[in-house]
Amino acid sequence: MQNESAYWLAWSKIPRVGPILLKRMWQQFNSLETAWKATTEALGKIEGFGPKLINTIQQQRSQINPPELLKQHLQKNPQFWTPSDDNYPRLLLEIPSPPPLLYYQGQVNLLENKGNTPMVGIVGTRYPTDHGRRWTRKIAIALVKHGFTVVSGMATGIDGIAHQACLENGGRTIAVLGTGVDMVYPSHHRQLHRDLQKRGLIISEYPSGTPGDRRHFPARNRIIAGLSRAVLVMEAPEKSGALITARYANEFCRDVYTLPNSPDIAQARGCLRLIHHGAEMILTEHELLDMLGAIPELDQGKQLSLFDVEKVEKKEALPQLDPDLLKIFQAIATEATAFDVIVEKAGLPTPQVSGGLLQLELEGLITQLPGMRYQRV
Repeated sequence: MQNESAYWLAWSKIPRVGPILLKRMWQQFNSLETAWKATTEALGKIEGFGPKLINTIQQQRSQINPPELLKQHLQKNPQFWTPSDDNYPRLLLEIPSPPPLLYYQGQVNLLENKGNTPMVGIVGTRYPTDHGRRWTRKIAIALVKHGFTVVSGMATGIDGIAHQACLENGGRTIAVLGTGVDMVYPSHHRQLHRDLQKRGLIISEYPSGTPGDRRHFPARNRIIAGLSRAVLVMEAPEKSGALITARYANEFCRDVYTLPNSPDIAQARGCLRLIHHGAEMILTEHELLDMLGAIPELDQGKQLSLFDVEKVEKKEALPQLDPDLLKIFQAIATEATAFDVIVEKAGLPTPQVSGGLLQLELEGLITQLPGMRYQRV
C-alpha cells in the first residue's frame, strides 16, 4: 500500500483538499493514485470540486512527484497510516472526515484498530475540581479493569488524569494530539509522553515537528470522538473544547455520558447542558459499565473499508413508509441517535418527529433508549 500512501500524502499537500473531499474522492475512484491521474472533467463530477479548486489541483499536480515526496516524508515520519491501509482504525472510517494521514508513536494494538477492543473517550476541563479529579480516576480505573481502552487528548486536567490513572493501573490508553506525535504539549506532560510511548499509543494527524496551535485542537477532538464507541465528559464549563468533542460524538452517533454536579460549580455547567440535551448521567461506575456493555459490538471477522460502509448503507432494505416517516427512520442510525440529531437530519418540525418516532416504535422498527435516544431494531 506504500504506493497508495504516496498519493494520500500528495493530495494532502494541495490547498483546500481536506479530509471530507479526500474521502469523497477515494469513494469515487477507489484509489487516490487513479484520482491523481484523473481528468478535470472526472474530478468535476465529485461534490465540492468546483472550477477554482480544480484549477488549483491542475497547478499543484504538475509540481508534485508523489513517490519522491513520500521518500522525503518518511525520513522524519516513518510511522503513519492512511485510510487505504489495513491497519487504519476501523471506527475512523465511519466518520465523514477521516484523517488522510494518521501518525503514531508507541505500542500499536491491532485489536483496537480493527474495532475488537472497546474504546471510550474521556475528556474535560483543564481546571477540574476535586470532585472531577476523583471521579475521573475512579471511572478510568473501572474502565481499564473491565477491558476498555481509554482515549483522551493529553491536555492538562481531566485528560492527563485519565491517561495517568490508566497507566498506573496497568490499563491501555491512547492520546490524540493537536501537535506532531514527537512534541510534548503541554511541556509538564513530558513524563506522561514518555510513559505513553512505552505502554500506550500517541496519534496525530499532524506530522513530526508540528507545534501547538489552538486551531488544531477542535479538529483533534473529532478524532477522539471518532475512535470512541462512547465519550464521557467528566467536567466542562459552558465554553469548553470537551463540548466540541461531545458534539462530534453526537454527529458520529456515539453515546455521550457526563458527570453531574451543582450548577453553582462553573466546571459543571457544560455537563448539565449536555444532560439537558439528552446525555446520560454518570451516577456510579457500575451503572456506567452496564450501559457501556449494551453498546453493539462490531463484526469481529472483517476489516471495514470506506467502500464497505457505502455498500452497507446502499444495500439496507428500507421499510415501506410514507415519505415523512421514512425521513425520520433514515435519520436514525443502527447505533443510538439523539433526538435532536434526528430532528436536524429529518428536517421536520419537532412535534412531527416526536409523533413519528412513536409510530416507528409501535411498528417495531426502532427502540427508545435512555436519554431520548433511538436506535433501529
